[in-house]
Amino acid sequence: MRHTTRRLLTGAALVLAAGTGLGMAPGAAYAGGLPATVDVSSTLKTRSAPSTTAAIVGTVKDGAKISIACAVNGTTVRGKVRTTKVWDKLTSGAYISHSYVRTSAKIPACPPAAQKPKTPAAPRTVTGTVRTTDGPVNTRSGPFTSYATAGTLANNTVVQLVCSAPGTQVTGTVRTTTQWDRLSDGRYISHAYMLSGTLTACPDAPAPVLTPAEFIAAAAPGAQQGWRDYGVPPSVTIAQSILESGWGRSGLSSADKNFFGIKCQNGAYGPHATGCHVYTTTECTKAGKCFQTADAFRTYSTMARSFRDHGHFLKVNKRYAPAFAHTRDADKFIEQIWKAGYATDPKYVAKVTGIMKTYDLYRYDTWK
Repeated sequence: MRHTTRRLLTGAALVLAAGTGLGMAPGAAYAGGLPATVDVSSTLKTRSAPSTTAAIVGTVKDGAKISIACAVNGTTVRGKVRTTKVWDKLTSGAYISHSYVRTSAKIPACPPAAQKPKTPAAPRTVTGTVRTTDGPVNTRSGPFTSYATAGTLANNTVVQLVCSAPGTQVTGTVRTTTQWDRLSDGRYISHAYMLSGTLTACPDAPAPVLTPAEFIAAAAPGAQQGWRDYGVPPSVTIAQSILESGWGRSGLSSADKNFFGIKCQNGAYGPHATGCHVYTTTECTKAGKCFQTADAFRTYSTMARSFRDHGHFLKVNKRYAPAFAHTRDADKFIEQIWKAGYATDPKYVAKVTGIMKTYDLYRYDTWK
């Protein structure tokens, strides 16, 4: 940041950073104190802070020798030596206006006062009442019916609600809605069974946990676009994403929509990613020795962008070139990718082709 400075030339040479206090970094003088002399008609009040309204903590007489620790901006004072907003902090901890001080030393700026950590405010809650004619209502760990059941609530149960999130549409006793309400204990209940006031949106609502069929349906468009752009068989792309992201449940895929673990290269993230996110990962050598390291992984705005980048990544890396002689044979394509060093798992090809066969992913290979 560029700072504008001005120099006060009456008496001491004191450098001020405009609007932000004194612009010199505190030096060794802060600890030992700098010598100065008070020039006042009679006596000068010392105060607890750099302001004429601060409490008076003592006085110093004209001609008194003082020891200054540092200086800071405060109330502007018109004194015997100069008119200035600079106040000197004495080594005793008291403050006096620099308008009554003579010294040839450059006074360093006082370091900024330590900020007390703010105690986060307790979340505002809204009282809600469960209304159900369907028996006890399931609560879940997330705002989708695909999340695990986390208990039940009976009719007329009064609860405290924190926020709302979109999720699975539910038809309940009160209404049909996609809104889910987060309870004060972190569980979610469908708003279809709730009477309550208006809730604010949850800023950190979890993403849905997709079933295999839902995941494949969501993956297909991006995988097929990757085929059209770069020639990678869609069945291969979908199967690899299932294996490497655990059906989208990995932290990398749920947080950053990275379904293949593609890393940034020296800060570069290609045409489809939005940036890089550094994670601590575990790497293993061929000898089986594992160690922790930090790596930057690509982040994406959508699932489809991650799938298209998978095709781009394979296409631009020359070591995978032999695979592109088999763009219409998914089984041979993944075998060549593995041989080129995409994965060290000796069963990698069998795992990928097994997923392709089990879920009939070949149907998404659009050349057929």
